[in-house]
Amino acid sequence: MTNLLKSAVAAFAMLALGACATYKDTMPAWMPGSSAVSVKLSGAEEVPPVSTQGSGSGSLRLAEDGTVTGSVKTTGVQGTMAHIHQGAKGQNGPVIVPLTKNGDTYSVPEGRKLTAAQMEAWKAGNLYVNVHTAANKGGEVRGQINP
Repeated sequence: MTNLLKSAVAAFAMLALGACATYKDTMPAWMPGSSAVSVKLSGAEEVPPVSTQGSGSGSLRLAEDGTVTGSVKTTGVQGTMAHIHQGAKGQNGPVIVPLTKNGDTYSVPEGRKLTAAQMEAWKAGNLYVNVHTAANKGGEVRGQINP
């Protein structure tokens, strides 16, 4: 009976530790230790700035292994496509993650990972989300990702 009790306690401990390990990935952005960041998109952030009534906001998360998740939603923007780009505030840069469009929401495709250099750029605030339109092919609303 003692071995059975020890096995049960060990199994419970493993389940509890497993729950704790996965809990970090589901923490809300406001909770300490969360890797989620909020992003606000506007025409004023574009390079050069764009005059638009459109805007956007969302939340993105970077896991320790480089996996990126999250989405942004726009209002007043007839977006044709959206991406995460690498570039410092005030600078344009290359696309590193194309986002999937569903109505006014643009989501990171499942399983998308950043390289080590891109993770460093994320940590330094040198990535941004850009939503492109037919009227503003270079981007109508943009938001810097600031961890």
